[in-house]
Amino acid sequence: MKKYLITGGAGFYGSILKEVLLNDGDFVVSVDLEPDEYVHKNFVPIKGDIRDKKLLNKLNEEYKFDAIFHCAALLAHEVKDKNELWTSNVDGTENMAKFAIKNKCKKLIFVSSNCLWGKSFNYPVTEEEKPDPVEIYGRSKLMGEEILFKYKDKLNSVIFRSPTIIDEGRLGLLSLLFEFIDDNKKIPIVGNGENRYQFIYAKDMVQAMKQALKYNKTAIFNIGSENVKTFNEVYEYVIKKSGSKSRLFHFPKAPMIAAMKTCFALHISPLGPYQYKMISSSFIFDTSKIKKELKFTPTLTNEEMLYKAYMYYHKNRKEIENREDVSAHKKNAKMGVIKLLKWMM
Repeated sequence: MKKYLITGGAGFYGSILKEVLLNDGDFVVSVDLEPDEYVHKNFVPIKGDIRDKKLLNKLNEEYKFDAIFHCAALLAHEVKDKNELWTSNVDGTENMAKFAIKNKCKKLIFVSSNCLWGKSFNYPVTEEEKPDPVEIYGRSKLMGEEILFKYKDKLNSVIFRSPTIIDEGRLGLLSLLFEFIDDNKKIPIVGNGENRYQFIYAKDMVQAMKQALKYNKTAIFNIGSENVKTFNEVYEYVIKKSGSKSRLFHFPKAPMIAAMKTCFALHISPLGPYQYKMISSSFIFDTSKIKKELKFTPTLTNEEMLYKAYMYYHKNRKEIENREDVSAHKKNAKMGVIKLLKWMM
């Protein structure tokens, strides 16, 4: 029986990862800021903070882990205190690297992000592309990567640069889109909707992580879906298959982005610099390296996984709207001024 530590195990993706590992017969300990009510004979949930060195010392005394899955991160739209985000994401990652070394755990798997950039690309982005984050979350993820490379002689870290992870139960900012579809509202599209933006299916991400357990050096891998269609095509697929009466409504790109920028500056919109820069842009990772070195192949397309996520929202909407003590991706994001836009649509 392998023993694994997951940070962020109560979150959307961490919950999926831990269930797969437990079903495989492994032992899992989770550390998360939120409470975790999941019950399994081989699962130990700990409500705690990865910045708490006393907690990490206690874990080191009680367990010897075969690998650490570092999935925990605070999001920019989730916290008002940016220092809290920075210390959690950056200092927390340094703590986990030091903990792994002290624990004699040779493997750490880290969830990084495509938020390392905030611009459009007309070509697939490789691992060699120089990061250029536009907001604090992306900068914190880049710093996390640099920290892990600092310890590469003592710790093997596999870093996954991941686009949005989607499966049943993924909410957060996606819940804004789902509410428009569920209420048969026109869906606002910035620009002509012909841009392409890659997702990754949560269970595909889990499979990649399991493959990474056998990879014995520090490295970065891009991950993402294949056959990425335009936003127009992806949204139309979900609308048609779900039976919604929603339609796409295209806004001129430049004035809409200017309005989004202003609304964020006034703290009346959850969509920050990364979202309003990327919402009408194209971003697709080149996944040649992960396919070759980890033998990874994704199974679901963007439209298939987005439909799964929407149907979960549709079937569980009332319960979702009453959620409180859960991670940001397990509850609805606050609409702010977007509620006015929805009323107008």
